[in-house]
Amino acid sequence: MPHFNPLVEKLSPPPVPSVLAWAKAYDGARGPLIDLSQAVPGYPAHPDMLKWLGEAAASADYIGYGAIEGEAELRKAYADHLATLYGAAVAADNVHITSGCNQAFIAAAMAVAGAGDTVLMTNPYYFNQETTLAMLGINVELAPLDAGAGFLPEVETIASALRPGIRALALVSPNNPTGAVYPPDLLQRIFELCRRNGTWLILDETYRDFVPDATAAPHGLFKTQGWQDGFISLYSFSKSFCIPGHRLGAITAGPAMIRQITKIMDNLQICAPRSAQAAVARAIPALADWRLANRAEIATRANALKDVMDRLPQWKLKAIGAYFAYIRHPFPDIDSQFVAEKLAKLAGIVCLPGDYFGEGQENYLRFAFANADVPTILKLEERLAGFALPGI
Repeated sequence: MPHFNPLVEKLSPPPVPSVLAWAKAYDGARGPLIDLSQAVPGYPAHPDMLKWLGEAAASADYIGYGAIEGEAELRKAYADHLATLYGAAVAADNVHITSGCNQAFIAAAMAVAGAGDTVLMTNPYYFNQETTLAMLGINVELAPLDAGAGFLPEVETIASALRPGIRALALVSPNNPTGAVYPPDLLQRIFELCRRNGTWLILDETYRDFVPDATAAPHGLFKTQGWQDGFISLYSFSKSFCIPGHRLGAITAGPAMIRQITKIMDNLQICAPRSAQAAVARAIPALADWRLANRAEIATRANALKDVMDRLPQWKLKAIGAYFAYIRHPFPDIDSQFVAEKLAKLAGIVCLPGDYFGEGQENYLRFAFANADVPTILKLEERLAGFALPGI
């Protein structure tokens, strides 16, 4: 009998569908289902975005293969946006467009590491990045994050973990699952550690458009002399433009790295979806004010959740930011997967268990609060206050 690739076969099934399956068992007794499971925008795309997507999809200009690196107009529009945001010299040849940020990560990982090499991640981690490395045969070592430090990476911890031979350090900020936003000076210090160790810093910035301050650069890494030889930034257009189904992301790196990514992308997909690229190239400058309004809306939702959690002393809000909150549940001897399952089936609250994000996370739950509007978030108070596990 033929065998499967053991590196793939040993992986667990995708986590979000399994959680949504729990929700199907909810009988509606506590009211409508509150879905805080997946990081998707809880509001529709702008009408102009939908119009531009339709126009491009119906155009003969975009039915053939495009440039592997991405459409020239999108690479330039995104580079111009980055140059303004970071106050740095970022050009179109620093940008490679991908089909979503997960693809950006696998391409970046393949460009810097191979089977048997080692990549450093934090614990907790974003599960898709960990499983990506696992199925490539790339070893993963973990640097623990401390809840007492707000789940921010600690420089001493990273320094002790960056031994010779670590090919890359993969970080996510704002973080998934915790929501923690890494301060610019912290990222700068970590980048300097990576440079001294000959280690690439891969920074997933998928949620950067939802940090509260729209005027402050998330970091100064693009202004660091020689950044192109050690820094790779990843991004997703899905959240900012509400188009996750169109699968569009970006890698920003030095031209030498972009050339390596191009080789990989030619084998993964040839080119990212072209009509979506055309639409987003128009949307980046045109929908800037709309994106700012969405940022404010997400901040309002975050504040609503903070208020709710303040009134629920047994449920501890340990970190929050951008799309996510990381919450310590009040059942210390009970695995978070069991708690999350019962929350879905009995209380109609769908969230992800901390176990999915690393070892030792059994006391935590991830709430993707950006999915829900403020009135829905306020309903959490009554449901969580009255929640009890059967037989406990």
